[in-house]
Amino acid sequence: MFNCNKRNGCNSGRLLVVTIAGLPLLFLLWISLYAFMPSALPGQDETAVVIPPDLFFPAIEKRLVAAGLIREDPRFLLTAHLMGVASSLKAGEYIFPSNPTPYRILREIAWGSRVRRPVTIPEGANLAEIAEILGRDGWVDRERFLELSRDREFITGLGFELESLEGYLFPETYLFERGAQNAEAIIRTMVSQMSQILNETGAGAGLEEIGLDRHQIVTLASIVEKETGRAGERPLIARVFLNRIEKGMRLQSDPTVIYGIENFDGNLTRSHLRETTLYNTYRIPGLPPGPIGNPGQAAIEAVMQPPPASYFYFVSKNDGSHYFSETLAEHNRAVDKYQKSRRK
Repeated sequence: MFNCNKRNGCNSGRLLVVTIAGLPLLFLLWISLYAFMPSALPGQDETAVVIPPDLFFPAIEKRLVAAGLIREDPRFLLTAHLMGVASSLKAGEYIFPSNPTPYRILREIAWGSRVRRPVTIPEGANLAEIAEILGRDGWVDRERFLELSRDREFITGLGFELESLEGYLFPETYLFERGAQNAEAIIRTMVSQMSQILNETGAGAGLEEIGLDRHQIVTLASIVEKETGRAGERPLIARVFLNRIEKGMRLQSDPTVIYGIENFDGNLTRSHLRETTLYNTYRIPGLPPGPIGNPGQAAIEAVMQPPPASYFYFVSKNDGSHYFSETLAEHNRAVDKYQKSRRK
């Protein structure tokens, strides 16, 4: 039988075995020291990083390096594999404190601990204005947003038979996740909110007593929204237009005329009022073919529940409010008082 002794090198063999057996532990220690220690120099208090959709791990790593959160190191990928998250990092905007560890960075992105930021869409904003707001701040590609808003197939998939989504993007302050939501997702959110409001206010069923369907209610609400900035006046403005519709009178609304003017420069002239367009309610009877903006809930409620009144006219008092009249003679006197005297 062979006997182990110093001369035959048995101790050297044992040392080799121990060394080989300890390599995995040394490897884990090497990775752990990296994963749980900050890998970049201390920087600013917080660092924001946007991870766009459909990025593979190398591209995500490059973004983190560029942001100064980590340094180039093969252990970052090894750490991700050991955590089981190398292929499950989520798109979105993330904010990290000063000098985070690689483990924390990977955990946050894998768990989808994204930042939600408020985005305010003002009442009455039209499609182009909403696209500008969202595009300017990098939430969507402006042209893609407008394209989808006028895509009949996409609109049909949302449950509407419309030429465009003008009027159906509910104005509100939303909490969006940058990078995690594209134009399609944002439009779906806004349309879903509008559908809910239409159902809650009863506008979805229309106004049978005067023959207005859902689309016409949204159209009228968008006009009411544009005619006054005072919440208390919306119901009276709605009443004037509803009275005019019932009597077969033209609406004669300046905001509708403006909506139908391409590249409007801010100066509404008499020649504009004489032009026959689909939206010139000085020339066409009844409502225009669609909304001129996206109305808020108060404007929709004003159309659905206007107060009883016999007003057919209103004129601006130049202080943000309006004077309401029942007769043309009374209206003309109000125009003389509030408009002609001001011009003089």
